[in-house]
Amino acid sequence: MRSRPAAAIAVVAVAGLVVYLPVLSALVRQWASDDNYSHGFFIVPLALFFAWERRAALARTEVRPSAAGLAIVAASLLVFVVGRLGAELFLTRVSLIGVIAGAMVFLFGWRQLRILAFPIAFLLLMIPLPAIVFNRIAFPLQLLASRAGELVVSTAGIPVLREGNVLVLPSTTLEVVEACSGIRSLVSLLTLGIVLGYFCERRRWARVLLALATIPIAILANAARVAGTGFAAEWIGPQAAEGFFHTFSGWLMFVIAFALLLGLQRLLATRRVERLARRPAVGLP
Repeated sequence: MRSRPAAAIAVVAVAGLVVYLPVLSALVRQWASDDNYSHGFFIVPLALFFAWERRAALARTEVRPSAAGLAIVAASLLVFVVGRLGAELFLTRVSLIGVIAGAMVFLFGWRQLRILAFPIAFLLLMIPLPAIVFNRIAFPLQLLASRAGELVVSTAGIPVLREGNVLVLPSTTLEVVEACSGIRSLVSLLTLGIVLGYFCERRRWARVLLALATIPIAILANAARVAGTGFAAEWIGPQAAEGFFHTFSGWLMFVIAFALLLGLQRLLATRRVERLARRPAVGLP
């Protein structure tokens, strides 16, 4: 990596900052204002840490700059222009990832890009989904949480009528709004699952399993939250379905979901230790 002039790296960094400064500032503002993506503040530091861990491998790898990186940068900038013209924030933001990857190939080569593939791909978690995709995910989650809440509450003997994402109880009416769809905890738990797998698992399939497991765990936790809110509203009063209890139940369910994820990771680690222990010892000649 030392063979590339520091000036070239500085020029690329400054040019990228000038082009993407408005995009980055808007992205940070959305992290600060949108609870669904507040985890974005942790993504960049973690990605930098993951890249720093690979510094020895980068130093050992021969630098072979490739002009193909310019093609990747050009294609990414085209996506950026399309996003600007179409007022599509997602395209302008995701093009930054392509520019970073293309600049890496142009300055250092494909081998360096492969080494840094995970940290660069991890940056995708900081980019909010397009509104159309977000809504296509959030609304089905609202209906799923409503159905699960209806099933649990009715099984407990409490009369309940569900109309879409609205639960009608004898004492009050509960609406499972977008904020209660569980997508917020799903995105945050997915990020934690990826980080947990990175630090605690060396097996690739186990890392993938931990990431995928966050989906059903987050859905079950949110369904339990909706059912618990129904119980509280019926047994304590309608005021229990809002305010402090509602906020606290969200944090509590997220902690329980993360505990389940940790339990799964410990189970995978235990099974691995048991499997290694059953292997026959290799005797010395």
